[in-house]
Amino acid sequence: MSIFFFVFLFVGVIILFSSFFTVKQQTAVVVERFGKFLSIRNSGLQLKVPIIDRIAGRVNLRIQQLDVMIETQTKDNVFIKMKVSVQFKVVQEKVYEAFYKLEYPHDQITAYVFDVVRAEVPKLILDDVFVRKDDIAIAVKRELNEAMMAYGYDIINTLVTDIDPDIQVKNAMNRINAAEREKTAATFESDAQRIRIVAKAKAEAESKKLQGQGIADQRREIAKGLVESVEVLNKVGINSQEASALIVITQHYDTLQAIGADTNSNLILLPNSPQAASDMLNNMVTSFTASNIIGEEMKRQPRKVKKTGNHSSLDYNPSDTSNPEEPAN
Repeated sequence: MSIFFFVFLFVGVIILFSSFFTVKQQTAVVVERFGKFLSIRNSGLQLKVPIIDRIAGRVNLRIQQLDVMIETQTKDNVFIKMKVSVQFKVVQEKVYEAFYKLEYPHDQITAYVFDVVRAEVPKLILDDVFVRKDDIAIAVKRELNEAMMAYGYDIINTLVTDIDPDIQVKNAMNRINAAEREKTAATFESDAQRIRIVAKAKAEAESKKLQGQGIADQRREIAKGLVESVEVLNKVGINSQEASALIVITQHYDTLQAIGADTNSNLILLPNSPQAASDMLNNMVTSFTASNIIGEEMKRQPRKVKKTGNHSSLDYNPSDTSNPEEPAN
């Protein structure tokens, strides 16, 4: 009798302990009685009737993520692989529907994601797929919410986390991008070169302008100095021709001294005798006299009149500033 008693006591203890069970946080337990749904138990210590009641399953109430890889084709016939991440959870008030109505929720969600993505992406070219990936994610979430809410699943968010075109397409896109950047760089370099050329031209123009003004000022001062020198020489009894000869000789020897002082000067042959300065002065005077005579002769030339039909044209001497007279009929 004692053995049967201990066996009965042991079995009773096991049955008693099997009546109690615990449910973790963010988890729901479905309890059945003789194969029929009885109740849903939430987190904490729970009690069930031994042998009669059993735990049919546990439902995770935390947010879950399902990554779906999809291969599809764009409008411009480019095959791409897209990774869509779906974040979902079981609604606590609809644990019954999530447990009994849908056996493979991951397969169901994957099917809807495939259906929506392969309906949206073929409407877009490759560049638009990258730009409008958020629109694709919103369309997936909207479709999943409408379909999965009836099974007790709430779609928290959908994200297009990766878009991977074919390797040849990526290489072509990289080459296009590199070519565009090289084109932009060349444009900026040409603009910079043009700015440098314009700035250099302006600087040279300003330099030549200032150089010309300097030469003009120098010659003006030289002329003033010569006038003053002639006036000083006239005061001591030297006439203008003698004063000019003296100034020419002085300038001649100053030039020779300047050329000799420059060690980098090329070979220049110049007359260095005193008579050379006098010859230079005589040649200058002769040239001025000849030019004055030619100018006077041109002023005395008669005007030529050419008649053409009823009109007459006058061929004037360029140096003639008198008013033309109409020829007599």
